[in-house]
Amino acid sequence: MKLPVYKADGALAGTEIELDDTVFGIEPNEHVMYLAVKAQRAHMRQGTHSSKNRSAVAGGGRKPWRQKGRGAARAGTVSSPIWRHGGTTFGPLPHPYVMKISKKVNRLARISALSVRASEDALRIIEDFSLEKPSTKEISNILDNLQLSENKVLILTGSNEPNIVLSANNLAKCNVRVGSEASTYDLLNHRVLLIQSSALQSISEVLGGRKRTTEKAA
Repeated sequence: MKLPVYKADGALAGTEIELDDTVFGIEPNEHVMYLAVKAQRAHMRQGTHSSKNRSAVAGGGRKPWRQKGRGAARAGTVSSPIWRHGGTTFGPLPHPYVMKISKKVNRLARISALSVRASEDALRIIEDFSLEKPSTKEISNILDNLQLSENKVLILTGSNEPNIVLSANNLAKCNVRVGSEASTYDLLNHRVLLIQSSALQSISEVLGGRKRTTEKAA
């Protein structure tokens, strides 16, 4: 599959890039994508939810009344869960949400996600660009020029670009990731992937294991 390369002003750059079939042209594996997304969303949870059981609530240090002779039900502590202001039975406690997947599964999931977006014609290749200073307006103009402002867009850069990241922070439908580090969740959580030329190269090298992207004059 070949895709045209665009300039930041929305015009065609006059070149085409051939996508690596081993990264953008496989049969997607839905199950491994599900596992990868589930694992990342689990890691996003703080796990700080907490409730007090009968040993944690205040009071309850002594027996409220004697065992026999009052005609009332037996009671050992006022912190019993059946009492008002007592502890919670089987309430939530802090714990980590950890789900591990292998590197092989993670790699296959990312390749599957990229192949899904490629099959949906949801990839746009753009020449490498950088910003001298953060400017939300410049990123917004680029998306407008490419007619992507109405879509949820993930910009994949070839390297860390702090100014581009800061510029996209104020846009509700735009996020930025380093191409070779984008997760399966990132790729599937955005409708369109706007990929810089250098990012496409690094993605193919990291996930495909070999250099196969080439540029040809249109």
